[in-house]
Amino acid sequence: MSQATIPRDDKCNGWYQQLEAPAPARRLNTGERADWLVIGAGFTGLAAARRVAELRPGERVVLLEALRVGQGASGRNTGFVIDLPHKRDLEGDDLERKHKLLSLNRGAVDDLETLVRCHDIECGWSRAGKYQGAVGERGLKYLDHYESLLRDFDYPYRRLNRDELTPILGTRHYASAIYTANTALMQPAALVRGLGATLPDNVELYEHTPVVNLTHSGGHWCATTPEGEVRATNLLLGSNIYSQEFGFLRHRMLPVMTFASMTRALSDSEMALFAAAPHHFGLTPADHAGTTVRLTPDRRLIVRNQYRFVPRYHDDLSERTRIRQGHRESFEARYPTLAHVPFEATWGGACGLSRNYTAFFGKVGDNAWMSGVHQSVGAARGTISGKLLAELATGQDSSQLADMLAVSGTPALNPPEPFLSLGVKTRMKQAAWASRSEL
Repeated sequence: MSQATIPRDDKCNGWYQQLEAPAPARRLNTGERADWLVIGAGFTGLAAARRVAELRPGERVVLLEALRVGQGASGRNTGFVIDLPHKRDLEGDDLERKHKLLSLNRGAVDDLETLVRCHDIECGWSRAGKYQGAVGERGLKYLDHYESLLRDFDYPYRRLNRDELTPILGTRHYASAIYTANTALMQPAALVRGLGATLPDNVELYEHTPVVNLTHSGGHWCATTPEGEVRATNLLLGSNIYSQEFGFLRHRMLPVMTFASMTRALSDSEMALFAAAPHHFGLTPADHAGTTVRLTPDRRLIVRNQYRFVPRYHDDLSERTRIRQGHRESFEARYPTLAHVPFEATWGGACGLSRNYTAFFGKVGDNAWMSGVHQSVGAARGTISGKLLAELATGQDSSQLADMLAVSGTPALNPPEPFLSLGVKTRMKQAAWASRSEL
């Protein structure tokens, strides 16, 4: 294969900027041999490396990360680990499938919480739940539909009106919201860094070590990096959209970037808006193309909206000014009395979607396994699928693994360019226009 396009850090990630500078990266600059090679140290790769090391304690596991742990997509989301089936999964008619997804997602939340507690990972972890919010008539129609889905699914929830929401959200902008209690909130860059720092002893993590070429011959996988190489018997891919650079699921992924902006920490007087404990929250939009809002435990407000199709995995930085202005408008519509509060960071994070809304989990070659295309819910899906990918690769058997195989499939093939880009961009513009009242 030709040399792969590799991840890069735009140095804009507000979550990562909050962290203390890490120790110098350990780079791979030699030729190494291993029993297991894991590519990508996000939620999926970290979970896969941890689990295979636990199951095979006498074997050597090498984990390669192109950036520093926490700089990539897993450290750029809005910090939700959601137990509910996501969007179209929840909208389906198959109740058995929904319950499998719920069980898997709850397994991910429990696994992460156990690791956070066991290793004292400081990442603002909180089982605070989440709100699904509606602004106007369009959002309320979506919220009513969401309520009917929860009722049919027999999932407990609480619906709140504007007056009930105001002391929680600090704004009267929302007409109504539905609260569900089992979502965890966290600081994603801090969480994945903590997970990377607490791997089993038989995992060797190399950062700033992108894979530029990957081949298979003589029963071994060989990953070439800028300064060295790794030869391994088994390959676990946690590289999501970048996996197609190595020939896996090529033309079946839609790399899409979402954007967020974060304020400075609010003062005591500014925090008076949020009268109800616990003084932090996470809200996702009832209208899928609307705005996500978070108030963090360290008093920062975050707004997330706007999407871009990024076939080379990176956005046009010249667009950031326009994106930031859109965030500003969303922020001030909700918090006009905080219009003086500046944003400290605006960043994007790439996720993998598919045209048929299907995530992939399974074998992709000789002694090679992959999980990816997580439909923008990588914290939960990546965590549990990474763990189960290691179990699949080592021949384990469990009800969780059976459920994961049952809810996974093959992402649909994309049309060729330029039709793909034209279609995706047109659809995104239509969605943004239709949802403008909820932004």
